[in-house]
Amino acid sequence: MHHHSESPPSTAPRNDWKTLRTLIPFLWEHKPRVIAALICLMLAKGAMVATPWFLKEIVDHLSVKDVLLTLPLAFLLGYGALRLTSTLFNELRDAIFAKVTQSSIRRVAMRVFRHLHALSLRFHLERQTGGMSRDIERGSRGISFLLNFMLFNILPTLFEIGLVVIILFINYDAWFAIITLISVASYIAFSLIVTEWRMNFRRTMNDLDSKANSRAIDSLLNYETVKYFCNEEYEANRYNSNMKKWEDAAVKNQTSLSLLNVGQGAIIAAGMTALLILASDGVTKGTMTIGDLVLINAYLFQLFMPLNFLGFVYREIKHSLADMEKMFSLLANDADVTDKPNAAALTVTNSSVRFDHVNFSYNASRPILHDVDFEIPAGKKVAVVGHSGAGKSTLSRLLFRFYEVNGGAIYIDGQDIRDVTQKSLRAAIGIVPQDTVLFNDTIHYNIAYGNPEATETQIIRAAQTAHIHDFITSLPEGYQTTVGERGLKLSGGEKQRIAIARTVLKDPKILIFDEATSALDSKSEQAILKELREVAHNRTTLVIAHRLSTIIDADQILVMEQGRIVERGSHRQLLEQGTLYSQMWTLQQQERTLE
Repeated sequence: MHHHSESPPSTAPRNDWKTLRTLIPFLWEHKPRVIAALICLMLAKGAMVATPWFLKEIVDHLSVKDVLLTLPLAFLLGYGALRLTSTLFNELRDAIFAKVTQSSIRRVAMRVFRHLHALSLRFHLERQTGGMSRDIERGSRGISFLLNFMLFNILPTLFEIGLVVIILFINYDAWFAIITLISVASYIAFSLIVTEWRMNFRRTMNDLDSKANSRAIDSLLNYETVKYFCNEEYEANRYNSNMKKWEDAAVKNQTSLSLLNVGQGAIIAAGMTALLILASDGVTKGTMTIGDLVLINAYLFQLFMPLNFLGFVYREIKHSLADMEKMFSLLANDADVTDKPNAAALTVTNSSVRFDHVNFSYNASRPILHDVDFEIPAGKKVAVVGHSGAGKSTLSRLLFRFYEVNGGAIYIDGQDIRDVTQKSLRAAIGIVPQDTVLFNDTIHYNIAYGNPEATETQIIRAAQTAHIHDFITSLPEGYQTTVGERGLKLSGGEKQRIAIARTVLKDPKILIFDEATSALDSKSEQAILKELREVAHNRTTLVIAHRLSTIIDADQILVMEQGRIVERGSHRQLLEQGTLYSQMWTLQQQERTLE
């Protein structure tokens, strides 16, 4: 995440080139526009460089000791026209280029967004979303900044410095050109060196800002938890200590800026003074006119005006590159799970599922599943029970191919799920998870999410199957009721039913219920179980259960213990064996009678 803060300066340019190279194809799509913008730029600069000549002619015209002072009308008008031309071409250039910048930003951001959805669950579980969205936002801002400044500040300034030095060299004493070059060069060098040194403060500021932001978002999302433990003070202090570090970095950032400005001012002053002394000397000797003095003065002013922003531009470009690098580094994260080059779509005929001697671990030190081997015949229902941490929920994540198995294989209708596209695989499987996460949108949107193409009647039918249609219509806004962020406004049972409706609408061949009722009280549990049974009728179903009462009707029950299947059979068979399952059963029966 923070790799660029530690990297030694020597590696920076290489990364920057890499970052720029990532960007170039996006620009080159609009070749004619880019070229037109550059032509406008050259024309505008040409007009800028020609302006002082008109000024010189005007001054010389007016400073002659002649009785017949005529108004140098042609030159005055020419001067005005040139200034206007320069402005016009500058604006035209911006207008032409706007499309290029904005479309590049949109397409880069799209690529990152798609890529983030393609990355594995593991990546997202380790990441803080708040900080990540900031990275994308900063990266896109960086692109726009970089393009505008590279093309409209740095290139034209270099072009203009070149033109002016050549003009001075041809028309005047070589010293004019030399002094101009020296002052401009030392100005640039000084600005870049100081800015480079200042970058550290800024980088620290950015990192701390992201951190404080993630912390704040996190603490607000967990609002209830903070309240339960009366930790408002603690959270505030934590935020404050983050912001304090940020404040220190920000102060250093500001004071070093003043230093930069003073130095820049000194260099400009020295260069200007030297040139004015030379020029005044020329005027007194009669080798130069006052107009020449005005001309040279005007040139220097024109050169230093854009350079004034140099430190700022350089810094911002470096930041933009750093921000873009951070954004592109998200692109560099490879997805753990990728489709094979010529993966076919899964063909589902009767949808049997087979786990074939599967081994799996999230990290090598902690194996989760050992040699898990079972089959769910088409249309049958298999339940997996066991204590939490026995590896039950991992089964559904593997079947969904959020992670790759480390050994063995998983087959659907005899096809290894690694050989088919993830999209077709996931389209065939519906899951009702333990805690339903709803989008902060309407109920209608949340149900329709199961199949965005569904018609109104299909959505209502799905809601009826899940027995939630009546509840929804009883709400004042019906299907247009907004679910609070993270579904806070609905009870657990209502959320579960929306999840069921969503899955019914998806109409998958294979169903997974991942402890789908463990969050509910026994009354709503009984009701929802009935709905789940209706939905599961004639579909291949994997039930991951905590309460055994919910799976009596399963065709086969697997008992898992520390990642292995230790018993299997129907409810009756397992009770007769009188081992682990029957102990769990007795225990839970006692709990129920106590209730």
